[in-house]
Amino acid sequence: MTDLICIVCPKGCHLKVDEENGYKVTGNGCPRGAAYGEKELVNPTRVITSTVRVEAKTARRVPVKTASDIPKGKIYDIMKELDKITMKAPVAIGDVVIPNVLGLGVDVVACKKVAE
Repeated sequence: MTDLICIVCPKGCHLKVDEENGYKVTGNGCPRGAAYGEKELVNPTRVITSTVRVEAKTARRVPVKTASDIPKGKIYDIMKELDKITMKAPVAIGDVVIPNVLGLGVDVVACKKVAE
């Protein structure tokens, strides 16, 4: 039995996940909590938020994020890739910073508009 706190919403339900009985989840306030509890033990994933350098008059860094969740074990590898990036202004929200990062089928995208 594993105890978790659900991070799907701000409610923070206290989950109990029974690995020996098909990852049965109790303590969840909604179906999303049950899905999170099982996924966290079988294949944990996260959305990465960070920044990359930008050459612009108005900013030095631009916020970025993965367009969807990635395997938790790849976080540091993706952060190393982000450290290599320097964008050139102008940058628009949604611009792809790294397409298909590490071959995971997930793009890293810009989250803020940066003018020249």
